[in-house]
Amino acid sequence: MSYKYKLAVVIPSYKVTNHILAVINAIGSECERIFVVDDACPDRSGQYVQQHNRDSRVTVIFHEQNQGVGGAVMSGYKAAIEDGAEVIVKIDGDGQMDPTLLPLFVNPLLNGEADYAKGNRFFDLESLQAMPKIRLFGNSILSLMAKVSSGYWNLFDPTNGYTAIHASVAKHLPFSKISNRYFFETDILFRLNTLRAVVIDIPMDAKYEDEKSNLKITKIMGEFFVKHFRNTLKRIFYNYYLRNMSLASLELPIGILMMLFGVFYGGYHWYLSSLVQTPTPAGTVVLSAITLVMGLQLLLAFIGYDIASVPAKPVHHSLSR
Repeated sequence: MSYKYKLAVVIPSYKVTNHILAVINAIGSECERIFVVDDACPDRSGQYVQQHNRDSRVTVIFHEQNQGVGGAVMSGYKAAIEDGAEVIVKIDGDGQMDPTLLPLFVNPLLNGEADYAKGNRFFDLESLQAMPKIRLFGNSILSLMAKVSSGYWNLFDPTNGYTAIHASVAKHLPFSKISNRYFFETDILFRLNTLRAVVIDIPMDAKYEDEKSNLKITKIMGEFFVKHFRNTLKRIFYNYYLRNMSLASLELPIGILMMLFGVFYGGYHWYLSSLVQTPTPAGTVVLSAITLVMGLQLLLAFIGYDIASVPAKPVHHSLSR
């Protein structure tokens, strides 16, 4: 398959010496350029590629200091943009991602259906049997947090690193602000939402062989929660108060205040009644319950509005102009 558009592939390289040549060799002729980013790899995988690779499309980029997967991908994006790429695909060098699936990620962008495509390993329930159980559980929790923080309620598997992005959208990403480490894949979704970019999931199977993942779900869960909470606050402020105002902009603060009032007002009077051993007045209970329920309804209305506001119109055409 060939395209009239220039495609580039970015491969972060860190401790993937055993697999990276096979990954490069499996990339089809539809790709014009391949950027391997040696992120100060202790195995010197960049030098290994230079010595053993015979593919003229490959350019190796070296980092003097380790910048994490996010930093490596950003370096690859910059190089691909400078080289004139119109669509940039990112795959890992550990062999878990099948390079022959590249057209599935690229076609929706070239057809004007999306601005960014990412893999989803959870689409086929049968294939999930091959996924380690700790990864399955951890990715489910991370996916829920990512939906809230990114605003893309239609997506799953946020840590999936098989992605494709239109270069005109990538140019508008704040490279210096995107997380450099393992939060990169999720943080970029938050940044894409601020651009109102359309993001879609591409069903895929993951391969688990002898590779060792550097991402430990149990170690990053707490860090991810804090970063998700931060991005959630930023996204709500940007979308509902800074750039636009709607009924949902009122539903959220009023709902929170009413719920807090119901909880604290009811709890306070319950505490006073327990001290004097007398029943809490019915009017107090009703007032507390009504404000609590009304606050919950307003919060649910806000969430419903937010879910319905997932970007649906690709922006790469307007951004390129």
